[in-house]
Amino acid sequence: MTRIANITATGQYLPERKVTNAELKEHFEPLGLAHVIDKLEAASGIKQRWWAPDDWTTSDLAVPAARQALERAGRRPEDVDLIIFGTDSPDYITPATATVLQAKLGAKNAGAFDIGCACASFPTALSTAAGIIATNPGIKTILVVGAYMMHKLADPNDPSIFFYGDGAGAAVVEAGDREGFVGAVYHSDGSYADAWGIYAGAVAEPASKEALEAGRTYVKITRRYPPEVNDEGWPRLFRRLAELNGFTVDEVAAGIFTQIRKATIETVADAIGLPRSKAPVIMDTCGYTGSACIPMALDREIQSGRLRSGDLVVMIGSGVGYNQAACAFRIT
Repeated sequence: MTRIANITATGQYLPERKVTNAELKEHFEPLGLAHVIDKLEAASGIKQRWWAPDDWTTSDLAVPAARQALERAGRRPEDVDLIIFGTDSPDYITPATATVLQAKLGAKNAGAFDIGCACASFPTALSTAAGIIATNPGIKTILVVGAYMMHKLADPNDPSIFFYGDGAGAAVVEAGDREGFVGAVYHSDGSYADAWGIYAGAVAEPASKEALEAGRTYVKITRRYPPEVNDEGWPRLFRRLAELNGFTVDEVAAGIFTQIRKATIETVADAIGLPRSKAPVIMDTCGYTGSACIPMALDREIQSGRLRSGDLVVMIGSGVGYNQAACAFRIT
């Protein structure tokens, strides 16, 4: 008998400090860059973001989101068999942030590993969880987390810090007797690996005083992706996912996309024939929360009642690398 993965419950967390665009403009005014904030707001639709305290790590963001999802699922931390943690702002290069979260939660019976394909991490982690549940009868409860704290890895005097908001989202994934996981597809293009990333502090360029002073340990955008990467790539993934799994756009209750630019989401929704009302937007109030934005948006749709039992949701994530991933679930 095939074991089908179901999303039992979700949760999310935003830190307490709200950072408005007005505050950023005030910061960049002495640098003569306040006007850039206005341009970025107009282009992205982002009006504010939330930042965690300076002494927090990404795993600290994940704890309340994970606890909320577990509580809603009626599960205790010790019920978790596996933690899959999606992020590209990990606590450390090694060990895995999933193991840090495991200890902080008290999930003493859980295995743990990270998935690090940037903002494609959460759909990738969900589909990985579904595959593990389908093939491992001994694994019943998987905690999937997406969390992001890239603002702490950004140059505070670079206007691109405008985008980065901190946050976390989580889902409890378990075997169920109703249709849950539908399918997944993936795409990547490593020729863009040098376009956006943190290029010092690991094996290619180990951390050094020179790298630190030159700002190479900060996240950098070195060249822009062409708009068609997402404008055309997301519809391509959607259509491929739908064709392989036998559904149409009319059956989709929500399409949740990486939350970095409102106009891109609207363009993609129009291209695939999905009403814009079914393509939720959270970046306006949360900023670009990277690996966390899809689970946060999913949780918001479920808690609001806009997504109900039996509804089909498609999640498409796109991040640096570049990596893209799409998965489809029915809400249970």
